[in-house]
Amino acid sequence: MHPNNNSDPKQAPQAAAYGGYQQQAAPAAAAYGGYQQQGPPQWTTGLCGCFEDPSNCLMTCCCPCVTFGQNAEIIDKGTTSCAFAGLIYHALSYVGCSCLFSFPYRSKLRGLYSLPEDPCVDCCVHCLLPTCAICQEYRELKNRGQDPSIGWIANAQKMNQGQAGNPAPPYITPGMSR
Repeated sequence: MHPNNNSDPKQAPQAAAYGGYQQQAAPAAAAYGGYQQQGPPQWTTGLCGCFEDPSNCLMTCCCPCVTFGQNAEIIDKGTTSCAFAGLIYHALSYVGCSCLFSFPYRSKLRGLYSLPEDPCVDCCVHCLLPTCAICQEYRELKNRGQDPSIGWIANAQKMNQGQAGNPAPPYITPGMSR
């Protein structure tokens, strides 16, 4: 076991479970939309936490293709349009295999934020509880500072405006030195 500088004996087994290191709290600059996480990355809401956002829950129950399309546009950073992704999802739902199109987006989302496969593999989550999975992904994006309902372009503009308030100093190429 690796040495643990923490005097709390309850923390030692937890540190060993994550490769022997302790993860420190993320700095405020790394926080997403007011959400700051300590420890290993986790989902901000549970799979069955649909009623945490009742309007999205209702929209997803009535027309999951819309919410999925919104999620897909944000996850793909605008390369896939909301309308295209929603239309494909809707068409595949008629033959009962929309989960084959939607689960890779859950995997991409998990990759973006280093989230665990929880409660089981992505394909099973989307095959067994598709509306819950889509709602959870929507909430995750919102909790991390993205708003799927306004689209990728509006989110990119919002992120750029946030950076305009605190621009980084320009990089100056160093001159010759002796």
